[in-house]
Amino acid sequence: MTLAIAVNLALIGYFKYANFFADSVNHLIGTAFRLDPIVLPLAISFFTFVQITYLVDAYRGETKEDNFFNYCLFVTFFPHLIAGPIVHHKDLMPQFADKSIYRFKGEYLAVGLTIFFMGLFKKVVFADRIAVYATPVFDAASQGLPLTFFEAWAGVLAYTLQLYFDFSGYSDMAIGASYLFGIKLPLNFDSPYKAVNIIDFWRRWHITLSNFLREYLYIPLGGNRKGNFRRYLNLMITMLLGGLWHGAGWTFIFWGGLHGIYLVINHQWRSFRRWLGHDLNKSHWFTQGISWFVTFLAVIVSWVFFRAKTLDAATGILGAMTGANGISLPKALLTKLGFMENFGIIRFDGITNSTDLPIDYTIFAITFLLFIAWCTPNTQQWMGKYNPITIKQPVINPSSNWSDRFWHKLQWQPNQLWAVASAFLTVISVLSLSRVSEFLYFQF
Repeated sequence: MTLAIAVNLALIGYFKYANFFADSVNHLIGTAFRLDPIVLPLAISFFTFVQITYLVDAYRGETKEDNFFNYCLFVTFFPHLIAGPIVHHKDLMPQFADKSIYRFKGEYLAVGLTIFFMGLFKKVVFADRIAVYATPVFDAASQGLPLTFFEAWAGVLAYTLQLYFDFSGYSDMAIGASYLFGIKLPLNFDSPYKAVNIIDFWRRWHITLSNFLREYLYIPLGGNRKGNFRRYLNLMITMLLGGLWHGAGWTFIFWGGLHGIYLVINHQWRSFRRWLGHDLNKSHWFTQGISWFVTFLAVIVSWVFFRAKTLDAATGILGAMTGANGISLPKALLTKLGFMENFGIIRFDGITNSTDLPIDYTIFAITFLLFIAWCTPNTQQWMGKYNPITIKQPVINPSSNWSDRFWHKLQWQPNQLWAVASAFLTVISVLSLSRVSEFLYFQF
């Protein structure tokens, strides 16, 4: 098993990280060693993780299947191959062995297509449209241009939403495409911007990757079995390697380390509350709201490093977000608020400087998509009992409050209303396919 895992890691290490390590060594010791550009095989990261899960599960005796063709089917089943979810052998093979999936079933077609086009709509209508407000800001930061307070926040919030709907859209399309064949995939995305702490966030964002890192890295390192110091050290190692997995660059490593620090702080805070005698399962709506806000703020700060091309660009954006470049207001307000210039950080040079962001459209788009992410049901909740995932979701009591009752009545049903709604999503999505647009997670 060790040799087989080493071979897999060696392959991904060569294709994905060889140039990064060569450049880092050159920078540290002043050498000029160069490698030719290496073309990264599509999906090698997810391909490698799936094979590692198989090797470990086989070593543990959890996989009895040794048919080579079935193994190839498990690894290369295309809906999960490119960007997850990361699946176990036991997730798929029993389903492939079920003869009933090889017979046509209308539910597979209707549910699968509905979820697939929900995902496509999120990708081409939400993610790709909001991206036009994020890209100019990060490009300007890469060129060293000074950003205004508004530009920095608009660009980062736009990217925060682009990544959310891009990955949410892909996850829906993977589940939908798989269910067309009657195969259920595990849930991989569960409204992460509704998380009330960073631990909760990682239980909602890229769920199968979080499970993989915990099961195959954090726990083998010792997990929480050897005291708090080792627990936090293992968390940091896990998140640093998780960051490196996302990309061969120091910005990704810094992003992973930042989330490691977040998790350590979160665990220490929970320990402190237990020491005070608090019940962690009970919280006031006000404190829960503060927890949610702090979590969301921490996440969008981390996305700055995730998206920026260099650490200098990331720190430049964060500086602008904190007012390091001053806060510039519209010139039209000078006559009424001119006295604020005396405070030192307020100017009236316009709220954009290094980019041409359309202010009204930018604010509207960000506000609208934040409302979607925070206040509306996710795809699993829309689909209700027809939701085709392998992990059961908690059932929402439709009588709990008026909003749950409202959304419950709108859940997907095989009826004419939803047929019209699905057709509308499909037409809009297809008409929006005007250019080539890859999913962000394809690069990982």
